[in-house]
Amino acid sequence: MARYVIKLGSSIVAHDSGELRADVIQRICAEAAARHAAGDDVVIVTSGAIARGMRVMDLPVRPRAIEELQAASAVGQGKLYRVYDELLREQGITTAQVLLTFFDMSARTHYLNARQTLGKLLEWRVLPVINENDTTTTDEISFGDNDFLAAQVAILIGADRLVLLTDVQGLFTSSPQTDPGARLVPEVTNFDALGDLQIGHATSPLGSGGMRSKVVAAEMATAGGIEAVICSGLSDGALGAALAGDAEGTRFPARVARYSSFKLWLKYAKPSRGTIEVDSGASRALRDGGTSLLPVGITDVRGDFDAGDAVHVAHGAIVIGKGICNYSASELTQVKGLKSGAVRERLQRATEEAIHRDYFVLT
Repeated sequence: MARYVIKLGSSIVAHDSGELRADVIQRICAEAAARHAAGDDVVIVTSGAIARGMRVMDLPVRPRAIEELQAASAVGQGKLYRVYDELLREQGITTAQVLLTFFDMSARTHYLNARQTLGKLLEWRVLPVINENDTTTTDEISFGDNDFLAAQVAILIGADRLVLLTDVQGLFTSSPQTDPGARLVPEVTNFDALGDLQIGHATSPLGSGGMRSKVVAAEMATAGGIEAVICSGLSDGALGAALAGDAEGTRFPARVARYSSFKLWLKYAKPSRGTIEVDSGASRALRDGGTSLLPVGITDVRGDFDAGDAVHVAHGAIVIGKGICNYSASELTQVKGLKSGAVRERLQRATEEAIHRDYFVLT
């Protein structure tokens, strides 16, 4: 048995006019149903609620005001889910609508609750259809056309493969819309090498993502030991080939040196509330020695955060990593640069580490 997450972007769900691509959604649901019938677990992450609401309300262009986006989502959300539910019910599959927000991913208890719920649904052989809850989210905490959400869901359920469906064949060396010499990148094993490519932020008139957000989602998934594929959702047979592991689109193999689920959550989902500046010695120890961060190595504290918040750790202009801080910003300001004995004299509740190595991840 394998476990798959299939993500449909707005350009796959609907035409630029907002009209649903009924034939495309039907074909994708048929592929999902086939994998489900074979005994595999399948989760669908879909965009398109706003696009569906726009069509229903006959809005000519995608709104920009957050309250209009939320209202359009409220109109379209249930109607979009019903399409999936009816198509999959025809295949004998029970579905469940799951709406998530960034807060559900960033708060650890909510994150674990979401994992337990999705796990139980899959145990019951229910196919979850997931979307961001655009009705309550804000523009500051949106997932970016659900690419980030899809990667987090894949990590949550321990998927074997994440397939990100878009309206192009995969990742190209440059934009195929403007560069006739653009070439498809069949496989990516080194994300650092992508810096030379022209990976754009351009989206469809209905979406909020772009190829860059899909590459970041693939990087997140592969860090969790999950293979990712970016391929066309408009090409007949592309999804089936990607799910089967055949050459299709751009493949991102799972990385061997994978993070724990906690460190993946910390790295990608937990928002940073501030920055701790460290000296060169502490920087080397964190990067090369896998040590904890002590107050003595801290040179500056920026931001207003509490004990238990996530903070970035930086040396100069370079962000080294991210960790859960044992001190508030005001406390850390009092003890920065001090050795452990002096720290304990100044703060009664002082702990040895400002950030313990178990709660720190390199970025």
